[in-house]
Amino acid sequence: MAILSVNAGSSSLKFSLYPLLDGAVQPQILVGNIEGLEPGGAPEMRWTYQSRNQVKALPAGSEQVFAQALGALRDLLTSLPGVPKITAVAHRVVHGAAMFRESLIVTDAVLAQLTEFNSLAPLHQPHNLAGIRAFRDAFVGIPQVACFDTAFHATLPEVDYRFALPESLYQQGLRRYGFHGLSYQYVMGALLAHTPRANGRVLMAHLGNGASLCAAKAGKSVATTMGFSALDGLMMGTRTGSLDAGVMLYLLEQGWDHARLQKLLYKQSGLLGVSGSSADMRRLRSDNSAGAKLATDMFAYRVVREAGALVACLQGLDVLAFSGGIGEHDVALRAELGQKLAWMGVDIDPELNATATQDAVMPIHKPGSKVEVWVVPTDEGVVAAREAARLMAA
Repeated sequence: MAILSVNAGSSSLKFSLYPLLDGAVQPQILVGNIEGLEPGGAPEMRWTYQSRNQVKALPAGSEQVFAQALGALRDLLTSLPGVPKITAVAHRVVHGAAMFRESLIVTDAVLAQLTEFNSLAPLHQPHNLAGIRAFRDAFVGIPQVACFDTAFHATLPEVDYRFALPESLYQQGLRRYGFHGLSYQYVMGALLAHTPRANGRVLMAHLGNGASLCAAKAGKSVATTMGFSALDGLMMGTRTGSLDAGVMLYLLEQGWDHARLQKLLYKQSGLLGVSGSSADMRRLRSDNSAGAKLATDMFAYRVVREAGALVACLQGLDVLAFSGGIGEHDVALRAELGQKLAWMGVDIDPELNATATQDAVMPIHKPGSKVEVWVVPTDEGVVAAREAARLMAA
């Protein structure tokens, strides 16, 4: 048996396959993605199996492009030699709101309820749920499991998750939820397996196109930078991060409508908006323009600023961990953040930092550092697979 772990977006689908051995999830044996699923796109499926990279063009131009892509994935899974039978499909779902605090098997009633949260994550939730519906049709009879990015933050205290808004608005769901929970669950588990200090005060930095920080005590989330939506907190690839609400009031007065504001906040801001050229930190690092330098400087500054706030909530720090595409690979950013957080007791070893770009959990602090610093390549897929395996065994 095996668990198929998937992450459905607006124009792409990531997938990975994890065998089960005596009910325990084993390392993935198949990983891939399907891109070009947007209207008018050129769908293409890429996968790696038994150390071989493969690519296949899929039919384009059909309104049923997603269903056809899933059909191609189903055919692939049945044609590859040695691939075990799928016992469940585990889906990353961005928003579970306050109702869904842990993973669960999807029913019609659950799907209907999750649809009501679309407005809380408009650029993610509808596509996650469309993926569940499509997989349910393509993989008939196989349980679909929803694994929530918000669930890890169900332990946030009320003083953190409440906004200073009237009770009536809180009752409508206006509160902080937090995101990147599957990533933080993986990172926290990896840290607990590698260092006893992870049982103390931990700051995790998931830095990528989407970016956030999470403060944890005894393995539980107690504060995080993302809030009601995935817009809050750190500056990101194309998202603003924290923004004075007065800016929105001003733009409304200038005649901006909902669609224009949403595009600005989610798609035109962050590294892209400031640099004017790219949302990719790697490209900005090689760009000598003033805009690119300002964007990278602002990104680091916002991490430092928010880190200070979360460490204050923790009343100190024992472990700092970097994950996400930028956190795992940007040596220069880790070094800069280490210098600017030295007052906390962070002391990064330059040589260890320079080599911590492999797919392994690695410490990068000096022996005398008061704070342990780790690079943890995250794996949201295996977390979802483990959740599905747990539910299937129950």
